[in-house]
Amino acid sequence: MPTDLEIARAATLRPITEIAARAGIPADALEPYGKYKAKLDQRFVAEASARPPGKIVLVTGISPTPAGEGKTTTTVGLGDALNAIGTTTMIALREPSLGPCFGVKGGATGGGYAQVLPMEDINLHFTGDFHAITAANNLLAAMIDNHMYWGNELGLDPRRVTWRRAMDMNDRNLRDCVVGLGGASQGVVREDAFDITVASEVMAVFCLARDMADLQVRLGRMIVGRTRDGKAITAADIKADGAMAVLLRDALSPNLVQTLEGSPALVHGGPFANIAHGCNSVVATRLALGLADVVVTEAGFGADLGAEKFLDIKCRLAGLEPGACVIVATIRALKMHGGVAKSELGREDVAAVERGVVNLARHVENMHKFGLPVVVALNRFTSDTPAEIAAVQQAMARLDTEAILCTHWGDGAAGATALAHAVKARLDRGAARFAPLYPDAMPLADKVRTVAKEVYRAADVSIPAPVAQKLSRWEAEGFGNLPVCIAKTQYSFSADPTALGAPTGHILPLRDARLSAGAGFVVAICAEIMTMPGLPRKPAAEAIRLDGQGRIEGLF
Repeated sequence: MPTDLEIARAATLRPITEIAARAGIPADALEPYGKYKAKLDQRFVAEASARPPGKIVLVTGISPTPAGEGKTTTTVGLGDALNAIGTTTMIALREPSLGPCFGVKGGATGGGYAQVLPMEDINLHFTGDFHAITAANNLLAAMIDNHMYWGNELGLDPRRVTWRRAMDMNDRNLRDCVVGLGGASQGVVREDAFDITVASEVMAVFCLARDMADLQVRLGRMIVGRTRDGKAITAADIKADGAMAVLLRDALSPNLVQTLEGSPALVHGGPFANIAHGCNSVVATRLALGLADVVVTEAGFGADLGAEKFLDIKCRLAGLEPGACVIVATIRALKMHGGVAKSELGREDVAAVERGVVNLARHVENMHKFGLPVVVALNRFTSDTPAEIAAVQQAMARLDTEAILCTHWGDGAAGATALAHAVKARLDRGAARFAPLYPDAMPLADKVRTVAKEVYRAADVSIPAPVAQKLSRWEAEGFGNLPVCIAKTQYSFSADPTALGAPTGHILPLRDARLSAGAGFVVAICAEIMTMPGLPRKPAAEAIRLDGQGRIEGLF
């Protein structure tokens, strides 16, 4: 079997005008970035987004393992298969971050014969959206420090500046730093910190804004710090919101690309789901809903993170109502949740599958709590045995849920046809009764507690006094109606990444909380989760290089 990169390079890409025409997008609405990718004119985006919407299928997954699950691959394969059976479908994905590409996770364009293309462009600089978001974030940081240097008319307390700089790369040395050293002419000395760009509030604002006007309003209300007496200072107070919006103007236009089989795909925005809300942009999702009968989108990491945030944050704030949910799993990953080492995954172990399937079962149960019909996509590996597959299907049958074997990685759309028919049947049945997990009026601490108990099956939440005081202050300031975005490890339902399977009775430990007033949610940070990741001992960057013809090697 050729590699993902070899498959992508062997593909014959269609001109982006042809892909646009297939999606009902006129040529004059395209702003091409080369031959095979384009941004879409904002006037067309607004017109198409106002049409009666199609139906949303959310693709999510079990708690991720080193064995791999294939969530993006399944999103692409399902979109291709729905198109192949005659259902007009668009795919809506997040843009990859450079940090994981050069760290350990790799790209985010799918794999095998279920990919979006051009994969090298998408996984690297693409159309420059992330650079624009980084620049806008750091423009605000520069204007904050400049304001304090030139007299500090607003009385911003250097000790209470909460705005952090950003960079789209893993760099643990930037988690905490001191700026302004070198004398009075160098600025105000203060502690500072960096987030990876995908975890920044600007990224969240970018992905949740409905249009350019909403974007600027959200940018303006971001809180950057406080005065000595506790008064909040916003980006609008610093007069940075207009210039930030200018930097983001072109980036807010969605990006159109294609799959290997020629399905149109919108790839736009890209927050992490363990430390942010983990969904592609509202602009792209609403556009796709206006162009297609079905939109297949994904949310990052497991259903306890990306799917919960998609449903409790994105759908709540954007007025979206998903019609069905696909949860992706593999026999190999379930065996890891059942206690099998990665080196032993090729050996049949039905007992381990039965132990590990509890992780999948809990994710299914959780999606049912949101009123969504669920189909399980079981990505097949050659080492999977009939007895192991039967163990999963029997466990899912007890939850009135189908577990459908999929081979789209090797077979493209043909390998996801059964999945497409099952998803289409649920959409046609109209069985979804979507509702968020908690009401707007619930106190912030109780919202965290509700997610912890209902989704993570925690016994309770530990909230230190300083964090509780923050939550109470934000409620008093009028932010109590916001949803919560819980930042925790993606590897477990608990805050302990080693607690695989389906742990219960644990305590969710809150370490800190941040108010994202512009994005419209409160971030609850658990345990040791970091908003600036570090590189692993052997980063992928060590193997990435150009060959003699200038082609990229080692990226995938």
